[in-house]
Parts: sequence; structure tokens; C-alpha cells
Amino acid sequence: MEYKNVRLSSTICINNLYTIHYFEYMNTFSFIGERHDFWEFCYADKGEVGITAENNYMILKKGEIVFHQPNEYHNVTATGLSAPNLVVISFECKSPAMNFFRGKVLHIDEVERSLLANIAVEAKNCFLERLDDPYQTEMLKNPERPFGSEQLIKLYLEQFLLHLARRYQFGTAMDGQIPKVTKSRNEKEIFQHVVDYLDKNLSAHLTIEQICRDTLTGRSQLQRIFRERSGLGIMEYFFRLKVEAAKEMIRMSQLNFTQISERLGYSSIHYFSRQFKKTTGMTPSEYASSIKALSNGSFK
Repeated sequence: MEYKNVRLSSTICINNLYTIHYFEYMNTFSFIGERHDFWEFCYADKGEVGITAENNYMILKKGEIVFHQPNEYHNVTATGLSAPNLVVISFECKSPAMNFFRGKVLHIDEVERSLLANIAVEAKNCFLERLDDPYQTEMLKNPERPFGSEQLIKLYLEQFLLHLARRYQFGTAMDGQIPKVTKSRNEKEIFQHVVDYLDKNLSAHLTIEQICRDTLTGRSQLQRIFRERSGLGIMEYFFRLKVEAAKEMIRMSQLNFTQISERLGYSSIHYFSRQFKKTTGMTPSEYASSIKALSNGSFK
């Protein structure tokens, strides 16, 4: 038998990467405008932020992503109403398919958000620089970067763009998976229902028993779903939600640490500080100093 090969073409091909950033902004942060000859997108993971693209101003809300085409002037400014978390990635791509993204503000789905998270994880190990420095202009490779990390970043980014474009242009996903069965959909709904419940009760002293009772979910099922979908136990997930809320309150600069501790239902400021450091690697005061340095442009 004589075989003939099939040459595979690339619809979107990332040629070069410039920056990968994950920022936690204060509610007063403002980044000076710029323009450059490569693509950039900004995704609002939490909160909202003001975006200028050439002469157009918009509010980018949680879950939305805006694309800046090459040589387009753009800047970003916190609105003062929230302390936003942003993902900003800039890259070179000459593929004609990128024309779809010109001037677009889109809303990403769960699959696309997961791909962005994968990019951030790989970038953290692939490059020497921290991802939260908005003034970083060069990403130096880590000599001890994991095997294949650069290629995975490229593949994840290309898949992210392909998935987003296909979903908006043709209304189809590209998970590469069979349609989810009813059980999977139900577990996704349970997970989101419990997460919403936890978000609404960040100031409470919840127990697993109370969570199960209030959400009508069995304990073993609840633990399994959270392990599978977040990699964390239900209580560890709850404590991390509290810390994320505390970080946002610190960036808003309206409450002191004692007030934040009380607002989130901690029994003492000392317990709050210990849990904060366990999760972030910094004390609340160290985190506040770091964020202030970022906002003042004195990040080191």
C-alpha cells in the first residue's frame, strides 16, 4: 500500500510572544497609553476597568475581553468602583484570521477561561519575571523551565483564539470532546450553585454540614465535585474565596485590616493574617505595600 501524506495548515499561528501578565490593580490605578506593532488583548477576570482604544472609551466588565490590533493606541484605567484583576497578553500573529478580532469586545466561556489559566501556569514556570509587573517589557526564559512549556503556551494561546473565533462566528465549540452527559451538566450546575452560595456567605462561619444542608448536597458528592473541578476541598475553596475578597478590599483602600477581618467573619485579626499569608505567601501589610508599589510604578 502506498500512503500519501496530508499537510496540515494553521489557521492562526502565533509567531512571537511579548508579554503575559496577570494584574491585581488598585481602584486608582492608571496605565499610560501606548501603541505597538503587535496584537494585545485585555481580559477582565474580576471587577471592571476603563479601556481606551484610539478615540473610543469603554467599560470592560467581568468576563469580557477586548482586542487591540497592531499600532492601535490603547490604555487602561481603573474606574474607582472596583479593584480589578486583568489578564493582558501581547503577541505577534500575521494570520489573516486575526481580522475577526479587530475592534471586538467579547465574552469568554468556561473553556476559554481555563485555557487562559493554563497559559498563566506555564508562563509562571517558563519565565523568570513575575507576571504582575505592568511595566515589564521583556520576558526572560527560565533556564530550568519545564519540558515543552514554550510550546504549550503557544498551543494554548492558539487554541484560545480558535475556540473564541469559532464560537462567535459559527456558534460551535471545539473542545475535542463528546457532548457532555446529563450527569456532567448537573455536577457543573451543583458546583456553580455552591460557589454562588459561598460568595453570598463570605462573612459567615460555615461548616461542611451547613453548606450541605443549605445547598441540598451530600457531603461525599460535594467534596468530590470540588476536588474534580477546582483541585481543592470545599472548605479550602471557601477560605480562598475569603482571601480573594480580602485582597480586593485591600486594593480598594477603604477599610483597615481589622475591619476587613471582621467583614469576612474572622474570629481575630491574627487568624486572618495567618490564613492570608498561608494562601498568598505575604502578610496583608506586605500585599498592600506590593500593590501600592505597582500603582506608583516603583515595582521591583
